[in-house]
Amino acid sequence: MALKNRVTFFLLTLAVLPALALAQAPVIQISGANFRPLPLAYPTPNAVGQVPRATLTEFDSALSFDLAAAGLFQLLDRKGFTAASSEGFSAAAINFTRWQDVGAEMLAKAQLSMSGDELRGEVRLFNVQAAKENLRADHAVPSRDVRKLAHMLADAIYRQLTHEPPPFNTRLAFVRKTSGGKDVYLSDWDGRNAVAVATGSINLLPAVTPDGTGVAFTSYRKGRPELYVQHPGSAPTALVAAGQMMTGVTFSHDGRKIAYSMADGEGAQIWVANADGGQAHAVTSTQYFINSSPSWSPDGRRLAFVSNRGGSPQIYLMSAEGGDVRRLTFRGNYNQTPDWSPRGEMIAFTARDERNAFDVFTVDVASGKVTRLTQDQGNNEEPTFSPNGRLIIFSSTRRGFSELFVSTLDGATQLALPMDHGDYTTPAWGR
Repeated sequence: MALKNRVTFFLLTLAVLPALALAQAPVIQISGANFRPLPLAYPTPNAVGQVPRATLTEFDSALSFDLAAAGLFQLLDRKGFTAASSEGFSAAAINFTRWQDVGAEMLAKAQLSMSGDELRGEVRLFNVQAAKENLRADHAVPSRDVRKLAHMLADAIYRQLTHEPPPFNTRLAFVRKTSGGKDVYLSDWDGRNAVAVATGSINLLPAVTPDGTGVAFTSYRKGRPELYVQHPGSAPTALVAAGQMMTGVTFSHDGRKIAYSMADGEGAQIWVANADGGQAHAVTSTQYFINSSPSWSPDGRRLAFVSNRGGSPQIYLMSAEGGDVRRLTFRGNYNQTPDWSPRGEMIAFTARDERNAFDVFTVDVASGKVTRLTQDQGNNEEPTFSPNGRLIIFSSTRRGFSELFVSTLDGATQLALPMDHGDYTTPAWGR
């Protein structure tokens, strides 16, 4: 799948330490066939002093996965590295010829150290051809937050090479099927460090709260679907007080509003309210038709939603206060679960194809052009954009069970999240 517009990642060499003499790094252009992932060598991190092996391994696993999922790099196989494992951490101590020999254009080195309960990590990024350091970043965290440290350093590399907000130190909500129903979890972006939030009933369609600390969701705990918000370790709170069935709550990007669907006779309407549930009002009015799955535009002025008013479920757009309704999808007869990119230009959604399989697509908001992201790999559903709009997480059954995958926008890189075996659905990427 080719992106509509040419997107250029300028690999500039803005130094963290201005005294360093730096050289400009290459440029990555993402535009279908012209895109070439940057060959990156990332050797095993070093430990300075006494760092538990398990800590080093977990850090390495998390940072490696972040770099692979970013879609910017061709991570080179460590088995082919010819540089000495004892090679130093500064440009003066690195034999850059050895790294050129294995095809590396960039080199990322990391090291960990511990002092009491503090774990410190440092990463350095080098331009191999110029033999220059482009980035030096370090962070310290409590020793239990190993993966958080890796995500922070991956973010530093991502920001350096793209000059865009990075995606890795963020939160993910999802549903896990259990013997007793369906539970809502909140985790790191990659599904690790997951904490159960809502359990003991059928809990569905989570949305991470704007501050990233809790989850809003649909629950059948009282026998019919209603909306709740809950934080780990606390009791659920009803989000909207109403006597009707409600599903699919979503927060506006500024966190001030929510949108959801509520039953209305034989149909269902889209409602908008303040984030605390106040001043709720309907923004659709189509008797006998079902309107559901609202998703906010980045500026909060419009909503994407699903409606069967045209005879089959399709994606529509409208003003956030109702009106100016425009049908967006015309291909296929079953399109659902829209998620509006934070960048604004596209919407990801699920569609059922001619084989009755579900796959992930994107549609350009301006032109209506549809692009397919997955195909012939089981059922792929419920896409959710990263906060920077560069990655998509969705559920997939391609390996025989439902799990979560992360993909670049062109579908070229698709990786299973490193989660424990389970039955996972309806991911929602938060900030």
